[in-house]
Amino acid sequence: MTKILVLGAAGQIGTELVPELRKIYGRDNVIACYYSKEPPRVPLEGPAEGVDVLDIKSVEEVIKKYDVDEIYHLAAILSAAGERNPQLAWRTNMDGLYNVLELAREYKLRVFWPSSIAAFGPSAPRDNTPQVTVMDPRTIYGISKYAGELLARYYAEKFDVDVRGVRYPGIISSGAMPGEGTTDYAVEIFYYALEGKKYTCYLREDTMLPMMYMPDAIKAAIQLMNAERSKLTILVGYNVAAFSFTPEQIAEEIRKHIPNFEIEYKPDFRQKIADSWPRSLDDSLARREWGWKPDWTFEAMVKDMLERLSRKLRSA
Repeated sequence: MTKILVLGAAGQIGTELVPELRKIYGRDNVIACYYSKEPPRVPLEGPAEGVDVLDIKSVEEVIKKYDVDEIYHLAAILSAAGERNPQLAWRTNMDGLYNVLELAREYKLRVFWPSSIAAFGPSAPRDNTPQVTVMDPRTIYGISKYAGELLARYYAEKFDVDVRGVRYPGIISSGAMPGEGTTDYAVEIFYYALEGKKYTCYLREDTMLPMMYMPDAIKAAIQLMNAERSKLTILVGYNVAAFSFTPEQIAEEIRKHIPNFEIEYKPDFRQKIADSWPRSLDDSLARREWGWKPDWTFEAMVKDMLERLSRKLRSA
């Protein structure tokens, strides 16, 4: 049976990916790893280990302990947090990936590692951004993601490491709290609406960005890892898309359910980051090579988020 290690299991994606993987592979075959110097913010039922991705020995020990076959490497510092501490973001995002790829090379492991729309930059076409285009990221997070794509492909070509990954848009989740990303307003806004509070958005009302609901983000990861490798031409950095919207549009959609919801706009340093990112993505390569297709529409996502978070807040 496949044994899977999830690094960053207590983060936004990991929180919901781990239970889904356990449904498929069994509870005891998915090891949830959290940052060893901080207690996990969410309960990690089943096998769990504290590791530091910057300490290759701590990751190696868990690999050997559980006889791991695959790693989903999600541990990273996101865009806004990265701009506050670019040195730590570079070390975490790049040295952590390097350690995972080295261990994958040595132990013949398969790896999923996500890139991001942050890997693009202001010179790339912003509408229907192509799979292959100019890449000139301007944040340390984006730079680390683009460099990570190149490093991962190098390991695939040089050492035949089976490493795969997508370029995620902004991800909307009802499971974990936001992790200081530029698109996190699209999660925060639901909490304010449900609590009857006015939301102050740090982006302009007309800031269009590509987004995805967490169930589709998880689907993309698992689907790509299960795809036939011979059909994959780039392995890492596949554009995946679902829908795009602005803060004004999501506020209007929320008002269909909560008519009195109020929002104001006070752009901060994250506006410059958002302005360098795509407004929409061309994901035709992922659709063609491994059958990618999102399940969730914008309207269905908003309705489901409100229902899930309403239950969550009532039970808190």
